[in-house]
Amino acid sequence: MTDARLRHGRASLTLSFFVQGVTFALLVTRIPAIQDRYGISDGLLPVFLAAVPILAGVGSVATEKLVVRVRPRVVLRWAQPVVMLALLGAGAGNAVWEAALALGVFGLSVGALDASMNMMGVSLQRAYGRSIMLGFHAAYSLGGIAGASMAWAGAHWDLSLMVSYLPAVVVLLPVAFIGSRWYAEGASADADPGEASGKGGAASVSFTLLMPLCLVMSFAYIGDSTVSNWSAKYLQDVLGSSEQLSTVPYNVYMVTTLLGRAVGDLGVRRFGAVAVVRGGSVLAAAGFGVVALAGGAWTGMLGFTMLGLGLCVIVPQTFAAAGRMFPGASDTAIARLNVFNYVGFLVGSPLVGALGDAWSYRGAMLVPMALVLAMLVYAKSFGAENARYGGGHERPHTVDVG
Repeated sequence: MTDARLRHGRASLTLSFFVQGVTFALLVTRIPAIQDRYGISDGLLPVFLAAVPILAGVGSVATEKLVVRVRPRVVLRWAQPVVMLALLGAGAGNAVWEAALALGVFGLSVGALDASMNMMGVSLQRAYGRSIMLGFHAAYSLGGIAGASMAWAGAHWDLSLMVSYLPAVVVLLPVAFIGSRWYAEGASADADPGEASGKGGAASVSFTLLMPLCLVMSFAYIGDSTVSNWSAKYLQDVLGSSEQLSTVPYNVYMVTTLLGRAVGDLGVRRFGAVAVVRGGSVLAAAGFGVVALAGGAWTGMLGFTMLGLGLCVIVPQTFAAAGRMFPGASDTAIARLNVFNYVGFLVGSPLVGALGDAWSYRGAMLVPMALVLAMLVYAKSFGAENARYGGGHERPHTVDVG
Protein backbone atom coordinates (compact mmCIF):
# COMPACT_ATOMS: atom_id res chain seq x y z
CA MET A 1 0.00 0.00 0.00
CA THR A 2 2.82 2.41 0.86
CA ASP A 3 4.58 1.66 -2.42
CA ALA A 4 1.39 2.27 -4.42
CA ARG A 5 0.74 5.48 -2.49
CA LEU A 6 4.17 6.82 -3.39
CA ARG A 7 3.87 5.82 -7.04
CA HIS A 8 0.51 7.57 -7.31
CA GLY A 9 1.91 10.56 -5.47
CA ARG A 10 4.84 10.75 -7.87
CA ALA A 11 2.55 10.62 -10.91
CA SER A 12 0.16 13.27 -9.56
CA LEU A 13 3.02 15.61 -8.60
CA THR A 14 4.55 15.15 -12.06
CA LEU A 15 1.20 16.23 -13.51
CA SER A 16 1.21 19.29 -11.24
CA PHE A 17 4.67 20.31 -12.47
CA PHE A 18 3.50 19.90 -16.07
CA VAL A 19 0.40 22.03 -15.52
CA GLN A 20 2.45 24.77 -13.88
CA GLY A 21 4.87 24.75 -16.82
CA VAL A 22 1.95 25.29 -19.21
CA THR A 23 0.44 28.03 -17.05
CA PHE A 24 3.64 30.00 -16.55
CA ALA A 25 4.60 29.81 -20.22
CA LEU A 26 1.16 31.07 -21.27
CA LEU A 27 1.66 34.13 -19.09
CA VAL A 28 5.25 35.10 -19.86
CA THR A 29 5.09 34.49 -23.62
CA ARG A 30 2.04 36.77 -23.99
CA ILE A 31 3.38 39.74 -22.02
CA PRO A 32 3.26 42.00 -25.14
CA ALA A 33 -0.39 41.06 -25.66
CA ILE A 34 -1.19 41.81 -22.01
CA GLN A 35 0.53 45.17 -22.37
CA ASP A 36 -1.52 45.99 -25.46
CA ARG A 37 -4.81 44.82 -23.93
CA TYR A 38 -4.49 47.04 -20.88
CA GLY A 39 -2.61 49.92 -22.50
CA ILE A 40 0.30 49.57 -20.09
CA SER A 41 3.09 52.00 -21.01
CA ASP A 42 6.67 50.89 -21.60
CA GLY A 43 7.66 52.79 -18.47
CA LEU A 44 5.06 51.06 -16.30
CA LEU A 45 5.53 47.55 -17.70
CA PRO A 46 8.78 46.84 -15.77
CA VAL A 47 6.94 47.66 -12.55
CA PHE A 48 4.31 45.02 -13.32
CA LEU A 49 6.95 42.49 -14.34
CA ALA A 50 9.01 43.09 -11.20
CA ALA A 51 5.97 42.92 -8.92
CA VAL A 52 5.20 39.30 -9.88
CA PRO A 53 8.48 37.74 -8.64
CA ILE A 54 8.54 40.03 -5.60
CA LEU A 55 5.05 38.88 -4.60
CA ALA A 56 6.05 35.30 -5.40
CA GLY A 57 8.85 35.67 -2.86
CA VAL A 58 6.28 36.87 -0.32
CA GLY A 59 4.12 33.85 -1.13
CA SER A 60 7.06 31.51 -0.62
CA VAL A 61 7.86 33.04 2.79
CA ALA A 62 4.19 32.77 3.78
CA THR A 63 4.20 29.11 2.75
CA GLU A 64 7.08 28.47 5.17
CA LYS A 65 4.78 29.61 7.98
CA LEU A 66 1.70 27.88 6.59
CA VAL A 67 3.15 24.39 6.30
CA VAL A 68 3.74 24.35 10.05
CA ARG A 69 -0.07 24.09 10.35
CA VAL A 70 -1.13 22.30 7.17
CA ARG A 71 0.72 19.86 4.97
CA PRO A 72 2.39 21.03 1.74
CA ARG A 73 0.02 18.89 -0.33
CA VAL A 74 -2.92 20.92 0.99
CA VAL A 75 -1.19 24.18 0.04
CA LEU A 76 -0.43 22.88 -3.44
CA ARG A 77 -3.92 21.48 -3.99
CA TRP A 78 -5.48 24.93 -3.51
CA ALA A 79 -2.68 27.15 -4.81
CA GLN A 80 -2.65 25.61 -8.29
CA PRO A 81 -6.28 26.45 -9.14
CA VAL A 82 -5.75 29.99 -7.87
CA VAL A 83 -2.73 30.40 -10.16
CA MET A 84 -4.74 29.22 -13.16
CA LEU A 85 -7.73 31.41 -12.35
CA ALA A 86 -5.39 34.38 -11.95
CA LEU A 87 -4.02 33.63 -15.44
CA LEU A 88 -7.57 33.66 -16.77
CA GLY A 89 -8.21 36.92 -14.93
CA ALA A 90 -5.19 38.51 -16.61
CA GLY A 91 -6.78 37.75 -19.97
CA ALA A 92 -10.30 38.81 -19.07
CA GLY A 93 -10.01 42.34 -17.67
CA ASN A 94 -9.97 45.74 -19.33
CA ALA A 95 -8.74 48.22 -16.70
CA VAL A 96 -5.15 48.51 -15.50
CA TRP A 97 -6.21 47.86 -11.91
CA GLU A 98 -7.70 44.54 -13.04
CA ALA A 99 -4.38 43.56 -14.58
CA ALA A 100 -2.57 44.59 -11.40
CA LEU A 101 -4.96 42.52 -9.27
CA ALA A 102 -4.72 39.43 -11.49
CA LEU A 103 -0.92 39.57 -11.70
CA GLY A 104 -0.67 40.23 -7.96
CA VAL A 105 -2.76 37.15 -7.16
CA PHE A 106 -0.73 35.20 -9.70
CA GLY A 107 2.53 36.22 -8.01
CA LEU A 108 1.44 35.39 -4.46
CA SER A 109 -0.10 32.05 -5.39
CA VAL A 110 2.77 30.99 -7.66
CA GLY A 111 5.19 31.51 -4.78
CA ALA A 112 3.11 29.18 -2.62
CA LEU A 113 2.82 26.71 -5.50
CA ASP A 114 6.55 26.64 -6.31
CA ALA A 115 7.51 26.19 -2.67
CA SER A 116 4.97 23.45 -1.89
CA MET A 117 5.66 21.55 -5.14
CA ASN A 118 9.36 21.36 -4.40
CA MET A 119 8.74 20.49 -0.73
CA MET A 120 6.72 17.50 -1.88
CA GLY A 121 9.27 16.56 -4.53
CA VAL A 122 12.10 16.50 -2.00
CA SER A 123 9.92 14.53 0.44
CA LEU A 124 9.11 11.93 -2.21
CA GLN A 125 12.73 11.70 -3.26
CA ARG A 126 13.69 10.94 0.33
CA ALA A 127 11.07 8.18 0.44
CA TYR A 128 12.23 6.72 -2.86
CA GLY A 129 15.84 6.79 -1.73
CA ARG A 130 17.15 7.88 -5.13
CA SER A 131 17.15 10.94 -7.34
CA ILE A 132 13.76 11.72 -8.91
CA MET A 133 13.67 15.53 -8.65
CA LEU A 134 14.95 16.12 -12.17
CA GLY A 135 12.03 14.11 -13.51
CA PHE A 136 9.55 16.49 -11.90
CA HIS A 137 11.32 19.48 -13.41
CA ALA A 138 11.44 17.72 -16.79
CA ALA A 139 7.63 17.66 -16.66
CA TYR A 140 7.70 21.41 -15.97
CA SER A 141 9.93 21.94 -19.03
CA LEU A 142 7.58 19.84 -21.16
CA GLY A 143 4.67 21.92 -19.93
CA GLY A 144 6.61 25.07 -20.79
CA ILE A 145 7.11 23.89 -24.35
CA ALA A 146 3.41 23.04 -24.64
CA GLY A 147 2.36 26.38 -23.17
CA ALA A 148 4.71 28.35 -25.40
CA SER A 149 3.37 26.47 -28.43
CA MET A 150 -0.21 27.29 -27.41
CA ALA A 151 0.78 30.93 -26.96
CA TRP A 152 2.39 30.96 -30.41
CA ALA A 153 -0.83 29.58 -31.91
CA GLY A 154 -2.86 32.25 -30.13
CA ALA A 155 -0.59 35.00 -31.41
CA HIS A 156 -0.44 33.51 -34.92
CA TRP A 157 -4.22 33.35 -35.23
CA ASP A 158 -4.64 36.70 -33.50
CA LEU A 159 -6.79 35.21 -30.74
CA SER A 160 -7.73 37.26 -27.71
CA LEU A 161 -5.99 36.44 -24.42
CA MET A 162 -9.23 35.07 -23.01
CA VAL A 163 -9.67 32.71 -25.96
CA SER A 164 -6.01 31.65 -25.74
CA TYR A 165 -6.11 30.96 -22.00
CA LEU A 166 -9.58 29.49 -21.59
CA PRO A 167 -9.04 26.03 -23.19
CA ALA A 168 -5.93 25.36 -21.09
CA VAL A 169 -7.66 26.39 -17.87
CA VAL A 170 -10.87 24.49 -18.64
CA VAL A 171 -8.96 21.28 -19.39
CA LEU A 172 -6.03 21.41 -16.97
CA LEU A 173 -7.59 22.92 -13.85
CA PRO A 174 -10.02 20.05 -13.17
CA VAL A 175 -7.39 17.48 -14.21
CA ALA A 176 -4.86 18.89 -11.75
CA PHE A 177 -7.44 19.23 -8.98
CA ILE A 178 -8.65 15.65 -9.40
CA GLY A 179 -5.07 14.45 -9.57
CA SER A 180 -4.34 16.22 -6.28
CA ARG A 181 -6.37 13.50 -4.51
CA TRP A 182 -3.31 11.26 -4.87
CA TYR A 183 -0.70 13.73 -3.62
CA ALA A 184 1.66 11.97 -1.23
CA GLU A 185 4.67 12.87 0.85
CA GLY A 186 7.52 10.85 2.21
CA ALA A 187 6.43 11.48 5.80
CA SER A 188 3.86 9.20 7.35
CA ALA A 189 0.34 10.03 6.31
CA ASP A 190 -0.58 10.15 9.97
CA ALA A 191 2.16 12.58 10.98
CA ASP A 192 1.24 16.03 12.21
CA PRO A 193 2.04 18.90 9.83
CA GLY A 194 4.55 20.32 12.25
CA GLU A 195 6.27 16.97 12.55
CA ALA A 196 6.54 16.57 8.80
CA SER A 197 8.09 19.99 8.47
CA GLY A 198 10.27 19.66 11.50
CA LYS A 199 8.96 21.35 14.64
CA GLY A 200 11.06 24.35 15.33
CA GLY A 201 12.24 24.05 11.73
CA ALA A 202 12.82 27.77 11.33
CA ALA A 203 15.20 27.74 14.26
CA SER A 204 17.05 24.65 13.02
CA VAL A 205 17.78 25.98 9.52
CA SER A 206 21.12 27.75 9.59
CA PHE A 207 21.15 30.54 7.02
CA THR A 208 24.96 30.35 6.99
CA LEU A 209 24.80 26.73 5.82
CA LEU A 210 21.95 27.44 3.40
CA MET A 211 23.59 30.52 1.84
CA PRO A 212 25.80 28.64 -0.69
CA LEU A 213 22.69 26.97 -2.10
CA CYS A 214 20.88 30.33 -2.15
CA LEU A 215 23.72 31.82 -4.20
CA VAL A 216 23.68 28.86 -6.60
CA MET A 217 19.92 29.25 -7.03
CA SER A 218 20.30 32.97 -7.79
CA PHE A 219 23.16 32.40 -10.23
CA ALA A 220 21.23 29.67 -12.05
CA TYR A 221 18.22 31.92 -12.53
CA ILE A 222 20.39 34.84 -13.64
CA GLY A 223 21.64 32.52 -16.38
CA ASP A 224 18.14 31.30 -17.17
CA SER A 225 16.66 34.81 -17.36
CA THR A 226 19.52 35.89 -19.63
CA VAL A 227 18.47 33.26 -22.15
CA SER A 228 14.73 33.87 -21.86
CA ASN A 229 14.98 37.66 -22.09
CA TRP A 230 17.97 38.31 -24.34
CA SER A 231 18.57 35.35 -26.66
CA ALA A 232 16.31 36.64 -29.46
CA LYS A 233 17.70 40.18 -29.29
CA TYR A 234 21.27 38.89 -29.15
CA LEU A 235 20.90 36.73 -32.25
CA GLN A 236 19.17 39.43 -34.24
CA ASP A 237 21.09 42.55 -33.17
CA VAL A 238 24.55 41.13 -32.43
CA LEU A 239 24.82 38.07 -34.67
CA GLY A 240 22.73 39.42 -37.55
CA SER A 241 20.11 36.67 -37.76
CA SER A 242 16.67 37.08 -39.29
CA GLU A 243 13.68 37.81 -37.07
CA GLN A 244 12.36 34.29 -37.61
CA LEU A 245 15.68 32.66 -36.72
CA SER A 246 16.02 34.80 -33.61
CA THR A 247 13.01 33.03 -32.07
CA VAL A 248 14.70 29.62 -32.32
CA PRO A 249 17.30 29.78 -29.47
CA TYR A 250 14.75 29.90 -26.66
CA ASN A 251 12.84 26.96 -28.14
CA VAL A 252 16.11 25.04 -28.49
CA TYR A 253 16.99 25.99 -24.91
CA MET A 254 13.65 24.66 -23.64
CA VAL A 255 14.00 21.40 -25.58
CA THR A 256 17.53 20.78 -24.32
CA THR A 257 16.37 21.62 -20.80
CA LEU A 258 13.71 18.94 -21.15
CA LEU A 259 16.16 16.39 -22.53
CA GLY A 260 18.78 17.10 -19.87
CA ARG A 261 16.27 16.79 -17.04
CA ALA A 262 14.72 13.65 -18.53
CA VAL A 263 18.03 11.79 -18.19
CA GLY A 264 19.54 13.82 -15.34
CA ASP A 265 18.30 11.58 -12.54
CA LEU A 266 20.20 8.68 -14.09
CA GLY A 267 23.34 10.80 -14.02
CA VAL A 268 22.85 11.67 -10.35
CA ARG A 269 22.33 8.02 -9.44
CA ARG A 270 25.41 6.98 -11.41
CA PHE A 271 27.88 9.78 -10.64
CA GLY A 272 26.38 11.63 -7.65
CA ALA A 273 24.90 15.13 -7.33
CA VAL A 274 28.25 16.91 -6.88
CA ALA A 275 29.64 15.61 -10.17
CA VAL A 276 26.44 16.41 -12.05
CA VAL A 277 26.31 19.97 -10.70
CA ARG A 278 29.98 20.54 -11.52
CA GLY A 279 29.51 19.16 -15.02
CA GLY A 280 26.41 21.30 -15.57
CA SER A 281 28.20 24.43 -14.36
CA VAL A 282 31.18 23.89 -16.67
CA LEU A 283 28.94 23.14 -19.67
CA ALA A 284 26.75 26.20 -19.02
CA ALA A 285 29.80 28.47 -18.62
CA ALA A 286 31.22 27.10 -21.87
CA GLY A 287 27.87 27.84 -23.51
CA PHE A 288 28.00 31.47 -22.42
CA GLY A 289 31.56 31.63 -23.74
CA VAL A 290 30.48 30.29 -27.12
CA VAL A 291 27.63 32.81 -27.25
CA ALA A 292 29.98 35.69 -26.38
CA LEU A 293 32.53 34.71 -29.05
CA ALA A 294 30.10 33.51 -31.75
CA GLY A 295 30.75 34.79 -35.23
CA GLY A 296 27.32 33.89 -36.56
CA ALA A 297 23.79 32.91 -35.62
CA TRP A 298 24.29 29.13 -35.83
CA THR A 299 27.31 29.26 -33.55
CA GLY A 300 25.26 31.35 -31.14
CA MET A 301 22.53 28.69 -31.17
CA LEU A 302 25.14 26.05 -30.35
CA GLY A 303 26.02 28.12 -27.28
CA PHE A 304 22.39 28.37 -26.17
CA THR A 305 22.03 24.61 -26.67
CA MET A 306 24.98 24.03 -24.34
CA LEU A 307 23.40 26.43 -21.85
CA GLY A 308 20.18 24.46 -21.75
CA LEU A 309 21.96 21.16 -21.16
CA GLY A 310 24.16 22.67 -18.45
CA LEU A 311 21.75 24.83 -16.47
CA CYS A 312 18.85 22.37 -16.49
CA VAL A 313 20.30 20.15 -13.74
CA ILE A 314 21.19 22.91 -11.28
CA VAL A 315 17.85 24.06 -9.84
CA PRO A 316 16.31 20.62 -9.11
CA GLN A 317 19.54 19.49 -7.46
CA THR A 318 19.68 22.67 -5.37
CA PHE A 319 16.26 21.93 -3.90
CA ALA A 320 17.28 18.33 -3.30
CA ALA A 321 20.50 19.43 -1.60
CA ALA A 322 18.55 21.68 0.77
CA GLY A 323 16.40 18.71 1.73
CA ARG A 324 19.48 16.63 2.45
CA MET A 325 21.19 19.41 4.38
CA PHE A 326 18.22 19.92 6.72
CA PRO A 327 16.36 16.58 6.75
CA GLY A 328 14.38 17.53 9.86
CA ALA A 329 13.34 20.94 8.51
CA SER A 330 13.40 20.51 4.75
CA ASP A 331 10.14 22.41 4.15
CA THR A 332 11.53 25.50 5.89
CA ALA A 333 14.81 25.28 4.00
CA ILE A 334 13.08 24.86 0.63
CA ALA A 335 10.69 27.76 1.22
CA ARG A 336 13.63 30.04 2.01
CA LEU A 337 15.71 28.75 -0.88
CA ASN A 338 12.79 29.22 -3.27
CA VAL A 339 12.87 32.98 -2.65
CA PHE A 340 16.26 33.16 -4.35
CA ASN A 341 14.97 31.89 -7.67
CA TYR A 342 12.94 35.11 -7.80
CA VAL A 343 16.00 37.11 -6.76
CA GLY A 344 17.93 35.68 -9.70
CA PHE A 345 15.03 36.36 -12.05
CA LEU A 346 14.81 39.98 -10.88
CA VAL A 347 18.55 40.62 -11.15
CA GLY A 348 19.41 38.75 -14.34
CA SER A 349 17.50 40.57 -17.06
CA PRO A 350 18.20 44.17 -15.89
CA LEU A 351 21.86 43.30 -15.24
CA VAL A 352 22.50 42.02 -18.76
CA GLY A 353 20.46 44.84 -20.30
CA ALA A 354 22.36 47.55 -18.41
CA LEU A 355 25.74 46.03 -19.26
CA GLY A 356 24.72 45.59 -22.88
CA ASP A 357 23.67 49.22 -23.23
CA ALA A 358 26.65 50.61 -21.34
CA TRP A 359 29.31 48.26 -22.75
CA SER A 360 28.39 45.50 -25.21
CA TYR A 361 26.08 42.52 -25.24
CA ARG A 362 29.00 40.23 -25.99
CA GLY A 363 30.73 41.50 -22.88
CA ALA A 364 27.51 41.24 -20.89
CA MET A 365 27.41 37.49 -21.54
CA LEU A 366 30.67 37.11 -19.62
CA VAL A 367 28.99 38.15 -16.36
CA PRO A 368 26.50 35.24 -16.13
CA MET A 369 29.34 33.03 -17.37
CA ALA A 370 31.45 34.05 -14.36
CA LEU A 371 28.51 33.55 -11.98
CA VAL A 372 27.82 30.09 -13.37
CA LEU A 373 31.48 29.18 -12.93
CA ALA A 374 31.26 30.40 -9.33
CA MET A 375 28.89 27.50 -8.68
CA LEU A 376 31.94 25.24 -8.73
CA VAL A 377 33.04 26.83 -5.47
CA TYR A 378 29.81 25.70 -3.80
CA ALA A 379 29.52 22.26 -5.41
CA LYS A 380 30.46 20.45 -2.21
CA SER A 381 27.21 21.70 -0.66
CA PHE A 382 25.44 19.20 -2.94
CA GLY A 383 27.13 16.24 -1.27
CA ALA A 384 25.13 13.57 0.54
CA GLU A 385 27.26 13.24 3.67
CA ASN A 386 24.56 14.57 6.00
CA ALA A 387 21.60 13.06 4.18
CA ARG A 388 19.25 10.43 5.54
CA TYR A 389 19.69 8.76 2.20
CA GLY A 390 22.48 9.02 -0.28
CA GLY A 391 25.15 6.47 0.52
CA GLY A 392 26.98 5.77 -2.72
CA HIS A 393 24.96 7.35 -5.49
CA GLU A 394 21.77 8.15 -3.56
CA ARG A 395 20.58 4.55 -3.48
CA PRO A 396 20.35 3.18 0.07
CA HIS A 397 18.57 0.18 1.51
CA THR A 398 14.95 1.22 0.84
CA VAL A 399 12.37 -1.01 -0.85
CA ASP A 400 11.88 -0.25 -4.51
CA VAL A 401 8.69 1.74 -5.10
CA GLY A 402 8.69 1.72 -8.85
